[in-house]
Amino acid sequence: MVAELAPMQALELWRRVLIANLRLTGGDLSARQLALLLTVYMAPAPRTVRGLADFLDISTPAVTRALYRLNKLGVLRRKLDKGNRRRIVVHRTVKGAVFLRDFADLVAATARALDQGETPAG
Repeated sequence: MVAELAPMQALELWRRVLIANLRLTGGDLSARQLALLLTVYMAPAPRTVRGLADFLDISTPAVTRALYRLNKLGVLRRKLDKGNRRRIVVHRTVKGAVFLRDFADLVAATARALDQGETPAG
């Protein structure tokens, strides 16, 4: 079910999701890192640093910095392209898939709670 949300309801949903994620995981991901992670998992392959920068309309160095952190957390892996050693290809990991599955469950549960008029804990 896709619900119609008014702008303030959409913001409230996002606020609740961010607070719940912060409480559960410590909230170590920036908006840029989360957008990059979601793009890698939800957009078609192959995923290169340059391609991700173009898609997200941010600089290649910004993608590189975000990927460094995501790689360090183990939710993505950067690897040199064997056919072109100047090109970095971004790969998914099991840890990243589990994180996003849990995050998706959190978003869905938060949306249900908002739809049912539950008062947020935060």
